[in-house]
Amino acid sequence: MTLEMLKGKIHRATVKQAQLDYVGSITIDKELMKAAGILEYEKVQVVNVNNGERFETYVISGENGMICLNGAAARCASVGDKVIIMAYAQLTPEEAAVHKPTVVFVDENNKPTRIANYEKHGLLEDMEQ
Repeated sequence: MTLEMLKGKIHRATVKQAQLDYVGSITIDKELMKAAGILEYEKVQVVNVNNGERFETYVISGENGMICLNGAAARCASVGDKVIIMAYAQLTPEEAAVHKPTVVFVDENNKPTRIANYEKHGLLEDMEQ
């Protein structure tokens, strides 16, 4: 048995371009890809924070700060929208027990502000703040 686990994530990146007349995919800054452990042509899930759209596509590497939705994916977000980009891996239960995903937090220019290997939300102490 294998489990599908989060491998790498780019959190709240800003869409800089949307190119409808393109074959398809999402263009991601190659340094962000490297930081998150996402490879070119790897399948990713993209979640649009602004409108709730969720879709899957593949990655192509891009230039400094670029997040561009290409082809049909360009209909799923507007320039300026915030997106979460996630890649997954198939792990055995033993691998999953010790696995920690890489989470890259970015600023409005898609520059990394923090890289973490662990995240927890919805904890009781969150309600006290």
